[in-house]
Amino acid sequence: MRGVEGAGSAGRGGPGPETLEMPSAPGTAGLYLRAVLPKSGGGRGGPVPARRLVLRDVAADPGRLRRYAGICGFADTSRLPVTYPHLVAFPLAMSLMTRRDFPLPLLGLVHIANRIDRHRPVEAGERLTYRVWAGDLRPHPKGTAFDVTAEADDGARTVWRSVSTYLRRGRGAAGAGPRAGAHLGGTASGGALPDGVGDLGGPVLEERWEVPGSAGRAYAAVSGDRNPIHLHPLTARLFGFPRAIAHGMWTKARCLAALEERLPDACRVEVSFRAPVPLPSAVRFRATGPAASSGTGVLWDFRLRGDGDAGREHLRGEVSLPD
Repeated sequence: MRGVEGAGSAGRGGPGPETLEMPSAPGTAGLYLRAVLPKSGGGRGGPVPARRLVLRDVAADPGRLRRYAGICGFADTSRLPVTYPHLVAFPLAMSLMTRRDFPLPLLGLVHIANRIDRHRPVEAGERLTYRVWAGDLRPHPKGTAFDVTAEADDGARTVWRSVSTYLRRGRGAAGAGPRAGAHLGGTASGGALPDGVGDLGGPVLEERWEVPGSAGRAYAAVSGDRNPIHLHPLTARLFGFPRAIAHGMWTKARCLAALEERLPDACRVEVSFRAPVPLPSAVRFRATGPAASSGTGVLWDFRLRGDGDAGREHLRGEVSLPD
């Protein structure tokens, strides 16, 4: 029998994580309201609760899928873009992070990295079960980091998996080397690609994009991610940003849309978010494929920078094959 969130029908099964079956995806507007209210009895440190949220039998809404594809630049809507399942998992992640017993406040968290493993293409009408949980709370040189993991399965196997790394800025731990659940070329990245990652000596794809001031509001409308830093300069200034900034997952999706026809059916796409993209702005995308004899296992190395010779690096990523 399917439990209802908060009704006490989903309990702990022995030493494993608590599993809560969600009857539907929670509304993100209410979750943001919860995020701005002071937490009572929680949110003051401690471990990340061992809890998983489950949402079953979900298919993409055709209209939302078309809007998402248009905003991010994907051409094919017969299959889910590699980043699309993140939209389904996002409200579940927010629900986890806004609960009273979650040790860190949602507002102020910085999304510093994301890794997606797509094990096969997902057709637009497929119905999937999503599972989302948080964990691996750890010291970071710039504060405290943790991961949010989301999986989607077709009833037989996992077809899509994402690990997002978030940072709560604060006093860095002495000697805390970056470590996360992501590895590039066998080297632990700690949620950020190593500085040595660069051109692979193969084919090059370059594009210049004008990102309008409305990009954050457009992505918020389709994704439900209405963090005030993305919506308007006035709300962004409340959090220390002189202008609104683009969503990190929009920048990742836009880069992958440029590589859409070059991605293998099964792939791993890992990015580190290096600096915000202010809105509006002009950016340059550059992707390099491997030379035939590179032997690195990396299929594409890509970057997003501000326009101009000294443009700030906003995003750095790699496409490879999943484990």
